[in-house]
Amino acid sequence: MKIYGQFKRKMIFNYFIGSFSAVIGVGSIFIFQTLDLTPHEVELIWTILVSSIIVMFICEILVYRLHLRPLTLYYQQNERSRMMLKEAYETILHFPYLTVKRILLPHFLGLAIPSVSMSLFFIKMKWLSIPYSFIALAALGAFIIACLHAMIEYFLTEKTTKPIILDLQHKLGPQFMSINREKNIFSIKRKLLAGAVFISVFPILLFSVATQVRFIETSLEFAKGFLSWAALIITVITIFSITAAILLYKSIQKPLAELQDGFQNVQKGFFLDLDNPHTDEFSDIVNGFNHMLHSIKIRDKRNEELLDSFYTVIAEALDARDPYTAGHSIRVAEYSCKIGKAAGLSELELQLLRKSALLHDIGKIGVRDAVLLKENRLTDEEFNQIKQHPTIGARIVDQPELSLEMKHLLPGIKHHHERYDGKGYPSGLSGQDIPLFGRIIAIADAFDAMTSDRPYRKGMPFEKAISILSEGSGTQWDPALIEIFLSLIKETDIQYTSTLKYSYSFS
Repeated sequence: MKIYGQFKRKMIFNYFIGSFSAVIGVGSIFIFQTLDLTPHEVELIWTILVSSIIVMFICEILVYRLHLRPLTLYYQQNERSRMMLKEAYETILHFPYLTVKRILLPHFLGLAIPSVSMSLFFIKMKWLSIPYSFIALAALGAFIIACLHAMIEYFLTEKTTKPIILDLQHKLGPQFMSINREKNIFSIKRKLLAGAVFISVFPILLFSVATQVRFIETSLEFAKGFLSWAALIITVITIFSITAAILLYKSIQKPLAELQDGFQNVQKGFFLDLDNPHTDEFSDIVNGFNHMLHSIKIRDKRNEELLDSFYTVIAEALDARDPYTAGHSIRVAEYSCKIGKAAGLSELELQLLRKSALLHDIGKIGVRDAVLLKENRLTDEEFNQIKQHPTIGARIVDQPELSLEMKHLLPGIKHHHERYDGKGYPSGLSGQDIPLFGRIIAIADAFDAMTSDRPYRKGMPFEKAISILSEGSGTQWDPALIEIFLSLIKETDIQYTSTLKYSYSFS
C-alpha cells in the first residue's frame, strides 16, 4: 500500500510540473507576448484561462480516477484475486500510454471547449477586440501545447511506474513475461517517430502560428500568404523528420532483433554466438551476450559432469552393498545405451536412458540386508520383498522437489522387471505398454545378472545366456530389442576373463 501511495503522489507532482511547463509557461507566453491587449482584455483572458483550467481539472480527475481503478482495487482490497493482480499489472503497463490519451482528450478538450466558447462570446459582446480567426489559431496553438504536455507526462510517468511494475512482477512471478509481450504498446519505433517529429516540428509550428497572429494584428500585406508558406515548410520538415527517425530506428532495430532471437534460442536450449560487426555500444552488448553464452556452456558442462559423477557414485554405492554385484549397474547402463543407440534413440534420450539404468536398482535401498545379501535361495516371502524394489525406487525418484529430468527416469526404474507377456512386476504391463526404457533395461539387466556370480550360483556360460535371451524373445522380452541386442553381440569381440567378467567394445 505504501508503494501505491508514493506512486499517486509522484503522479500528481508530475502532472503539475507538466502543466506548469506547458500550459502556464509556454501557453501564457504564446498568448500574452503575441497579442497586444488592453489591461481589461488581459483580465478577461485570465478569466477565460482560469475558468477553462477548472473545467479541465474536473474532466481530467474523473478520467484519471477511472484509469487508476484497477490499481486502487488491488492495493486497497484485503482479499486480492489473481485476476485483480493481472488487471492491475496490465493497467500499470498501459499507464504512460493512458497518460497521453488523458492529456490529448479530457485535458485538451476540457481546456479548449470552454476557452473557445467563452472567447467567441466575449468577442461577440465586443468585450474582446480580436479577430475570430485568432480563436482558430489559438485552438491550434493549444493543441500543440497539449502535445508538448503529453510528451513531458509520458516520460515522467514511464519513470514513475517502475516501482509499481517491479512490485507487481514480484507478485505475479514468471507470468509477467507473457503479459509484457502481449501488452507492448508503445514500442521504441513509435517513441522515436513521435519524439523526432514532435521535437522537430513543434518549435516551428508554434512559431508559425504566433507569427501569423502577429502579422494579422499588424495588418502586414503578406500575412495571408504566410500560413500556406509555413504549412509547406512544416510539411517538408515533417517528412524529413519521419525519414530520419525511420533510418535511426532501423539502425538499432536489427541488432535488437538479433539479440531477441539470441535470447529465444537460449530459452530453447540452443547456445549460438551472435556475429558482432557493430562499432557502437551494441558491440559491447553483443560481446556481453556472447560471454554470457560461454559462461552458461561452461557451467552446464560442469553441472552435467557433476550429475554424471553423482549417478555413477550412487550406482556404485548401491552395488557396494553386495560384493557379488559390484559394477552391475554400470554394466547395465552400458548395455542399455548400446541397445538404445542401435534402436535409434536421440542423444538426449540416450543420456536419460543411461541415468535410468544406473539407478534402476535404487529401490534395493529399501530391502533389508538379511534378504538382499542372503547366500541361500530366497523364500517366496523374501522374493516378494525383493520384487518391491522397482516400486520403492520409483517412489524415491518421484519426489516433488526433484527436477523434471528425474521424472523421465521413472519408467526405466519402475518397469525394468515387466515381462513382454504381461507376467512381470510390479504393474503386469505387456507388449508396447511397457515403457521403452523399461524394455531396454530389462534385457541389459537380465544379461548381466545371468553372466554374473551370485552367492547361490556361478555365472552361467556366455552361450547359455544368449540362448535364454533368444528363447524368451516375445514372452519375457521385446522381440525387436532382443534381435538388436543379439546382433550387437554377434558383431562384438567379447572375451571371457578369469574373473567371470566380460570385456566388451560395442561398435
